[in-house]
Amino acid sequence: MQRALFSRSALLAQQAAAALDSPLAARSAPLLQRLDRSMSSVTIPPPACMLRPLEAPLRYLFGPGPSNVPPRILAAGGKPIIGHLHPEMYEIMNDIKRGIQYAFQTENNMTIAMSGSGHAAMECAVFNTVEPGESVLIAINGIWGERVAEIAERMGANVHRMVKSPGGYFTNKEIEQAIAKHKPVLFFLTHGESSAGLCHPVDGIGDICRKHDCLFLVDTVASLGAAPIFMDKQNIDILYTGSQKALNAPPGTAPISFNDRACHKMFNRKTKPVSYLFDMTHLSNYWGCDGNPARAYHHTGPVSGFFALRESLAILAEKGLEESWKKHKEVAAYLYRGLEDLGLKLFVHERDLRLPSVTTITIPDGYNWRELLVYIMKHHQMEMTGGLGPSIGMVMRIGLMGYNCEKTNADMALHALADALKNCKKSKA
Repeated sequence: MQRALFSRSALLAQQAAAALDSPLAARSAPLLQRLDRSMSSVTIPPPACMLRPLEAPLRYLFGPGPSNVPPRILAAGGKPIIGHLHPEMYEIMNDIKRGIQYAFQTENNMTIAMSGSGHAAMECAVFNTVEPGESVLIAINGIWGERVAEIAERMGANVHRMVKSPGGYFTNKEIEQAIAKHKPVLFFLTHGESSAGLCHPVDGIGDICRKHDCLFLVDTVASLGAAPIFMDKQNIDILYTGSQKALNAPPGTAPISFNDRACHKMFNRKTKPVSYLFDMTHLSNYWGCDGNPARAYHHTGPVSGFFALRESLAILAEKGLEESWKKHKEVAAYLYRGLEDLGLKLFVHERDLRLPSVTTITIPDGYNWRELLVYIMKHHQMEMTGGLGPSIGMVMRIGLMGYNCEKTNADMALHALADALKNCKKSKA
């Protein structure tokens, strides 16, 4: 019976094949193709670019960030994915927390890494500690103060600004007078103002804020690991940074820490924070900071990004903060001498106020700064940048941070600048 069934199946297959070869089938083929196309739900074809392999050039990232990522951190980010709620992932997050506490020099329990760039931490800090209608005071001497002021205004805060031109800094007396006048719940200061190349003094400001019952928020995105900062000793209430500068991890994670004063303010709000994603009520549980043994799902964290951040913090711990600060200072000083030998002027005149990770030079007379940067990229595969925000048209910026913080890289940057100055057209005065 089985043999008969197989024979019959073979006969039907032969008949079908013959039908497909018949003249009628040939005439019907276009109709069948049109019918098949009309039944398809896909009307947009695959883009040609997606049918080509990914290509990314090798470049020297000697701008204000991101910086080149060491092979060890790239390898960590390439490890197999695990679930974001697996016990092993929680252990990695716990490691990250301890690494941040070391980098920040804090014992704060409420220490986490945001799923996002430094802007995520910036918004998290403001959204959780400020309510609509409350007064905030922002020190603006570059783009980052401008950015925080806009964020605070968008969520309904009453924003007061202290403004200096790029490269300027605020005295403690000026800060205290402004705090006494505006009575803010939060005062913001950028420690490493990368748009101007300034490292702002911090000592004593935390004491002023406590005297006036005001939280002290500090941005260290461009300075952490490159210049000394002591969250607990300097009475900083909220501190944040980014992963992609001196920490040398890829962009996309942002460490942040809140002390008890900040926690009391943000967990005794009258209103919910404007962002669900950045709500520290949920994030504190996700990171195991709220004392609850069970961690509930809030969002899917960037698993590979956390792997890379964990490795970058491990490298900083192995090297040691003081050694990292020392090396950035030495390489920056080496770069300063080379720039001056080229006849270039450093934008920040006071040496102690210069940001070790990002050096700013005044645009040389007679040159188009954009042409210089394009030449350096084209002929040296090297990124340097112009100003940002209020410093556009005032400076060029060279960043040597973390993995890139080497005298050999400073020599490469100086050679590229010298080449550009020689070959780019200089206008007549």
